[in-house]
Amino acid sequence: MTHPVRRLVVGISGASGIVYGIRVLELLHKAKVESHLVMTNSATLTLGYESSLKLGDVERLADVVHSNSDMGANIASGSFKTLGMIIAPCSVKTMAAIATGYTDSLIARAADVVLKQRRRLVLMVREAPLHLGHLRSMAAVTEAGAIVFPPVPAFYAKPKTLAEMIDHTVGRALDLFDIDTGTVFQWDPSRGKERGSGK
Repeated sequence: MTHPVRRLVVGISGASGIVYGIRVLELLHKAKVESHLVMTNSATLTLGYESSLKLGDVERLADVVHSNSDMGANIASGSFKTLGMIIAPCSVKTMAAIATGYTDSLIARAADVVLKQRRRLVLMVREAPLHLGHLRSMAAVTEAGAIVFPPVPAFYAKPKTLAEMIDHTVGRALDLFDIDTGTVFQWDPSRGKERGSGK
């Protein structure tokens, strides 16, 4: 008996924090989950500012790469089965497009498909501070069924490096798809005290 392929759509938009999307792709590969990547033009620009990686390096981390202008891609159809979609990071522009159903790009269309099929959509929104329009978009996508997951660090995990902080945050987001990355420090009050005591 063959088991269905576990696959997740990964969107990367132009907000600061492209390292989150890169790490999502790396952890999905480790977890043997098929990744379908779609990046916005702004994400490519951000990559140049925030990482030493080239576009080809990021694309090689994914199992399948889709152009953001390819509205005929399989991830634009509800008949293509996935676990859902994560957008990491998610710009407020992309979130607003999803909130209003303005699907003029593949990243917005794929997210819209996930919502209409009642699959899980996780938006790692990276913006601060927030004005009322941002908050209304967050409320609208939440009402439609998405999960707004700002990449807020968990200091109870006592991360020693930035990489540990990123891994914990990304691991928490992927937990929402029942994907265990082994990077999440599960809260335990007694263990937390032990870690804090230097033992």
